[in-house]
Amino acid sequence: METVLEIKGLTKKYGDLVAVNNISFAIEKGEIFGLLGPNGAGKTTTVEMIEGLRKPDSGTINICGIDACKEPGKIKEIIGAQLQSTTIYDHIKVNEVIGLFGSYYNSTVPTTELLELVSLTDKQNAYYRTLSGGQKQRVAMALALVNDPAILFLDEPTTGLDPQARRNVWGIITGLRDKGKTVILTTHYMEEAEYLCKRVGIIDKGNIIALDKPSALITNAGLDSTIEFSSDDIRVEEVFKDVFNSGTSFQRDDNRFTISSKDSSKVLKKLTQIADGNNINIENISVRKATLEDVFLKLTGKKLRE
Repeated sequence: METVLEIKGLTKKYGDLVAVNNISFAIEKGEIFGLLGPNGAGKTTTVEMIEGLRKPDSGTINICGIDACKEPGKIKEIIGAQLQSTTIYDHIKVNEVIGLFGSYYNSTVPTTELLELVSLTDKQNAYYRTLSGGQKQRVAMALALVNDPAILFLDEPTTGLDPQARRNVWGIITGLRDKGKTVILTTHYMEEAEYLCKRVGIIDKGNIIALDKPSALITNAGLDSTIEFSSDDIRVEEVFKDVFNSGTSFQRDDNRFTISSKDSSKVLKKLTQIADGNNINIENISVRKATLEDVFLKLTGKKLRE
């Protein structure tokens, strides 16, 4: 695969504070890459250095064969960025603001094509102030795509959106990937990163502490899966004693039972076999495997840090 972004030894300090500490990674063409981390971990500083908004103290940034530190002007022509919040004049129409942003570049995507891409064709003559939150986010994405960028930066693109609007944005992002676009995504929604990203890098205290496919990070973390079921049978704890003991932990809350295990399939098979053999009715069975959020909390800690 073609490498479109390569970072080596990137470092940024503010006095005694090391915001980004000698990080290195590469991103391939057509990849959705997630950069995750707690508040103050160094995500924004890293992205702003790549975008040419901040100058690194040391290290190199190569985007599509261009040295981003030496030629930031060239970089701005081939990247697009959607910020977490975008301020747009309320009394401008959707097609007007896209045309305005397009006038800043030498080469642009036609407005009609952008509107179709973000599903806003029917809103092209609507004033910005009349749009919903999800529609405004899609306008912001259209503005980020107006110069047909090689790499698209999305900073918390679904913050504050309802589930339906969030899924709509996800669909646009995967559509961009299918068209060969490279996307760098920062998000606090772990399920969003797990769904969208081919790989994720977790940054904490300025360091990349993990980088891999979401599924690999989950597997390598060695986290337990959770099996839950309900039963009103008074024999449950006695009959299922061996099953409960085979897990790493067991909890009971009235008629709801929870077993944690690193081998959920084996425990679930044993549970159902014993239930059938002893004519015990178990209901509402669910298995929750470890998620990227579990990995994130394990690596960075549960306490919110500013």
